[in-house]
Amino acid sequence: MTEIAGNGVAAPRGRGEPPVAADQLPEPEDRRIMSRNRVGVMSGQDERFAGNEQAHWCEGGRPMCAARRCGGWAGVMVWGVLPLVAEVVPATTTAAPPVFESQTIDDQLEIGYGLVPADVDGDGRPDIVLADKTRFVWYRNPDWKKFVLAERLTVHDNVCVAARDIDGDGKAELAVGANWNPSDTVDSGSVHYLVAPADRTQPWQAVKLHHEPTVHRMHWVQVDRQQYVLVVSPLHGRGNRNGEGAGARLLAYSIPKDVRQPWPTTLLDDSMHMTHNLDPCQWYAGTPAEELLYIGREGALLLYLDNGKWKKMVLERVEGGGEIRMVVLAGGRRAVATIEPMHGDRLVLYVSDQRGDAAPGTPVSFVERVLLDDNFQGGHAIAAGDLVANPGQEIVAGWRLPNRDGKVGLKLYWAVDPDGRQWESCWLDENGMATEDARLADLDGDGRLDVIAAGRATKNLKIYWNRSQP
Repeated sequence: MTEIAGNGVAAPRGRGEPPVAADQLPEPEDRRIMSRNRVGVMSGQDERFAGNEQAHWCEGGRPMCAARRCGGWAGVMVWGVLPLVAEVVPATTTAAPPVFESQTIDDQLEIGYGLVPADVDGDGRPDIVLADKTRFVWYRNPDWKKFVLAERLTVHDNVCVAARDIDGDGKAELAVGANWNPSDTVDSGSVHYLVAPADRTQPWQAVKLHHEPTVHRMHWVQVDRQQYVLVVSPLHGRGNRNGEGAGARLLAYSIPKDVRQPWPTTLLDDSMHMTHNLDPCQWYAGTPAEELLYIGREGALLLYLDNGKWKKMVLERVEGGGEIRMVVLAGGRRAVATIEPMHGDRLVLYVSDQRGDAAPGTPVSFVERVLLDDNFQGGHAIAAGDLVANPGQEIVAGWRLPNRDGKVGLKLYWAVDPDGRQWESCWLDENGMATEDARLADLDGDGRLDVIAAGRATKNLKIYWNRSQP
């Protein structure tokens, strides 16, 4: 497998365009973010200057501001019987820089554990559903008025929420996870289905379901054209200590006709002992069912349906981590973005040899590992989608603790070559978002995906409106 290791190297906004310094941007409430960094280049004290290209590094190995230019090259690390070889390849760039404007929706969050864009009231516009410390709330698009769904369901914190229209009526169904106490691997955790009132701005009724200890993440997952299950992941296995003991039980809940009756569960996996996140995706695009990317301290899995039965595949070479998302590169090539290790400092892309037309169960082989960023601290969110006029999807990722530069933040990354070997990046939020979660949705119906993020230490919920050229 070829590895491309990288640190952020500063780059100009675009051909012939002067850079924009951070201190020249408007205030965060209406911030137009356009600065770029080149990533995917070689790292290491002896490899920063390859050939005759100039990278312009500042003290400590950090990239200088966008006022300096960077060379258009990428360092490719090749393993084998031969010594390490640096191959210089040309880089391309997008025709225009990404442009986003930030808007604070709420600056009084307690924690902001997780969020989901979903149409709660059925008006055809995505709203924002949020799991906060003691309350589950939703914000109505477009006035962003906040409504309480449920509060103080358990003694301990809330932790996760799933929201999706699963019955085709245009309104989202909701499930939530609470009683978050990760040190208690026996009695903590809870799972609830929320029954909507006629007036969805009023409190919803919580129906308690079976749960494993340390419930941590949940998603509605499509298993057929008109059928969904609720997939719930705990952080630890029952009775675990320090990630040792019983495996963490990843469960799929089938929806009964009467949602107040017990929900049948199916065990999808219990091979990992400390897990952190999962991503419903269509790795195999030829079927209506979604697959699951699932990551933990011990590695990553791809779970898929085969004739109605769940099967799993170990994603060889993917290291243990905390966040995982599928990324579609130019031409439909599949890749996986992760944050490593759990709550870690590295944003990594694994490029596979597959496209979406592969048959379910086709073995996945990763041919390259691209280090997109190694200056996170407490990395906690990844999202992927088509945000700018560029072949393939872009990546949004963020972290919640001050990094080597003393900053928290949220950044956008996009490929500048069709193979996903070299990337550029820009800030979406520089030190104003201690990112706990981030999602994508077209909130204003203009055909462009916007970014939504919740901040833990910054206690804020923000929208980053996509104003990039289509």
